[in-house]
Amino acid sequence: MGEPDLSRLLLEASRVLGAEIVAGLQERGFPDARPGHAALFMHIDRRWGTRLTDLARRARMTKQGMMLLVDDLETRGYVRRVPDTDDSRAKMVRLTARGRRFVAEVAAAAREAIAAHGRFTFALSGGRSPWAMFRDLADEDLPWEDVGIWQVDERVAPDDDPDRNLTSVVPVIPSGVDLRPMPVTEPDLEAAAERYAASLPEAFGLVHLGMGDDGHTASLVPGDPVLDVTDRDVAVTGEYRGLRRMTVTYPVLDRAGRALWLITGSDKAPLVPRLLAGDRSIPAGRVATAEQLVVADSAAAAEVVP
Repeated sequence: MGEPDLSRLLLEASRVLGAEIVAGLQERGFPDARPGHAALFMHIDRRWGTRLTDLARRARMTKQGMMLLVDDLETRGYVRRVPDTDDSRAKMVRLTARGRRFVAEVAAAAREAIAAHGRFTFALSGGRSPWAMFRDLADEDLPWEDVGIWQVDERVAPDDDPDRNLTSVVPVIPSGVDLRPMPVTEPDLEAAAERYAASLPEAFGLVHLGMGDDGHTASLVPGDPVLDVTDRDVAVTGEYRGLRRMTVTYPVLDRAGRALWLITGSDKAPLVPRLLAGDRSIPAGRVATAEQLVVADSAAAAEVVP
């Protein structure tokens, strides 16, 4: 799988809560607030500013796309360009006083949205992620105890093993988050899967999914009997690329409020059009979540016809 960009994942989580957050920001004096602005605000150094090229890289946007976003936010008074003291040819993008206040108010609006819903649940797929976004958000006064995070899938490997998805997650999860790791070290994996299934919410607010170079998603891999499991919410696969996996099954994905696909890399390019077409001959194409958003980098989207 490609590495999921957590900033976009959390942005999509806010979109699920969405209208309430934007409305809250508008009530706080930001009538021009848009969800897409988070691509900059989530990656800028709040004190010193950040080079445009670094913002684009962190947000996984093209330089041209980030330049248009900076132009828009500069016009709105949220950021300004200033000379880079380390490189006279470069410019730094720096928050204005209005921009700093906006960032602070995002947290307040998010608190209200979470309070209105009572609890927000989402499921994360595997991959080696840049989890810096959790480190940034950990400093915000958010009701993390009202956020539940489950795993979409996990490799059967010892605790702290680098093959485990959880190894990258635990160090940066904010204190208070209800993190539910998959119990892949237990001797009876089938019984462990059944217990994990009992812990799942009735329906996730958001599930994050990626896609492999063979069209698999979660650990729903081509040719595995788990693809046809409909009477269990969590199952254990056969060996795949050297390891067995624990994974949620299609019914869990299909019940979710929204699915966010984050897909990167040219090896996925032939598969992305098939995913968009709902091609059921690949596992990813069988996901039937009512609302789905596919976010692909330029390499992965190379064969998509506009």
